[in-house]
Amino acid sequence: MTESPIVGTNEAILRIAKDVWWLLLIRGIIAVIFGIVALVWPDVTVKALIVVVGIFWIIDGIVSAVRAIQARKVVMSWVWWLAGALVSVIAGVVLFVWPDLTALAFAYLMGFWAILVGILEVIGSFQVMANGGQWIGSMVAGALALIFGLILVIWPGSGITGLMWLVGIFAIAFGVLFIVGAFQVRSAARRAGVV
Repeated sequence: MTESPIVGTNEAILRIAKDVWWLLLIRGIIAVIFGIVALVWPDVTVKALIVVVGIFWIIDGIVSAVRAIQARKVVMSWVWWLAGALVSVIAGVVLFVWPDLTALAFAYLMGFWAILVGILEVIGSFQVMANGGQWIGSMVAGALALIFGLILVIWPGSGITGLMWLVGIFAIAFGVLFIVGAFQVRSAARRAGVV
């Protein structure tokens, strides 16, 4: 009987942690910077917001895709991470293809992006949890994205300044969770002697 290329043990997950922990850190730092920019300049125009969010989504998607591809031989949840990365890149490209979106259309797009990414992150964290890996940060980040998306879809017309504050707070919280998660993963890998 041949062994599956997907190893379901905590040790296998920790082995890959030495290669991907910094990707989580970069994703978190980018999100925090984006959140700070959103809070410092909440009265930006919709066009400026679309450009900034589009860049953020594309960079976040690329970083997530690299993490997923590096983890593909070790964790089963890599498929969900890759799906979330593709959602981010596609949403970012949509913003550059249609830069003249209204604030309302932009709020809906951002809401649906957050819902999809949140669902995919939660599903991926369940798979990591089933394999004994570090899943809490990913689960909380996914739940936070899902709640953020639902707020935007249910109350999209809160105004661009309100939207910027909501986006800024979400991005900072999301980023902090990923930064903390990156260091937790690295610490667990060091304790196991794989870093």
